[in-house]
Amino acid sequence: MCPGRESSPAARTVEASVRIRETAGGARPTSKDVARAAGVSQATVSLVLGDKWRGRVSERTAGLVRQAASDLGYRPNLAARNLRLGRTRTALLVVPALTNEFFARVYAGAAAVASEHGFGVVLYPSPEGVGPAKDPFASARAALDGVIASSMAAGALDAIRGADLPLVMLDSEPSDPAAAAQVNLDIADGMRQVTDHLLRLGHRRFLHLASAVPSWTFEVRARALRDALRAAPGVSYRTAPAPLSVSGAREAAERALAGPGPRPTALVCDDDIQAAGACKAVRRLGLRVPEDISVTGFDDLALATALEPELTTVRLPAERVGEEGMSALLAVVRGESPAPDALPVALIPRASTAPPPPDPHESAGP
Repeated sequence: MCPGRESSPAARTVEASVRIRETAGGARPTSKDVARAAGVSQATVSLVLGDKWRGRVSERTAGLVRQAASDLGYRPNLAARNLRLGRTRTALLVVPALTNEFFARVYAGAAAVASEHGFGVVLYPSPEGVGPAKDPFASARAALDGVIASSMAAGALDAIRGADLPLVMLDSEPSDPAAAAQVNLDIADGMRQVTDHLLRLGHRRFLHLASAVPSWTFEVRARALRDALRAAPGVSYRTAPAPLSVSGAREAAERALAGPGPRPTALVCDDDIQAAGACKAVRRLGLRVPEDISVTGFDDLALATALEPELTTVRLPAERVGEEGMSALLAVVRGESPAPDALPVALIPRASTAPPPPDPHESAGP
């Protein structure tokens, strides 16, 4: 600095920041240190760093505060700020299981949107989606800003709802009055796409390997399949309940396929995991997929292309479900009322479906 020449405000701010940093040693800088370095009040620091300064603080002063904070390496104490505001900036995502890839992708979508808004997402499983889901904290109200529930039975969330938190339901009963917002997939259309695909291939004997979990999403699949097949001429179908596991689905499919009466030519499964079990059942009975029996799934998990033959299934946009769910919760926290949304799904035809084998009864002559 030249003798006799007054330094600029920015230069004085830098010099003050250096002195404060040297005095503080290794201690974490505070908003009081920023105010002293910038030559302003702590209230002004709060306005500027909280981005509420426009119209109340000059552009020059805001620049000085930001410069001081940068020079000092100051970071706001978010925990203290949230405590003052009564906000935790944390959402709870409740899912039926942690082992299912679909819910991992829902979480990834929700966490991506949350991070853009300074929120965190805690992932919490409730057994099989029917619960009851216990309050994971001593008081969910004190620890959370809201709850997102994916593919859950309505009664599974009673304990958490008791905390009077905003609730966003994903892939769940749309008439649930407790939900502040909902994001659903067009599940019925997905099952209609499966049915149309199999009917066009010529299938007329169907077996529905239905999830044994009593939840809205599986009830919709069963109803859509039933309605579509009832409208088709010359079709027969039956239902076999099955667990959402490869081994449980295999056992259920084996029993159903080995039962009396004409064997089904199309096996419609409520999800890809069940479809994997169904394919094993077909092979264990000495049959082939798709030459003897076509098999379809639902979800389009990574498993669908790991199977041989690769699985015809319905692709569900899991990441987008999580994104839309988190966006809806943020809107509710802001006091808004987002409109219900139904996300489109798409059939992905692969090698596990083909025309049915010739019916020996129809081809036999008089």
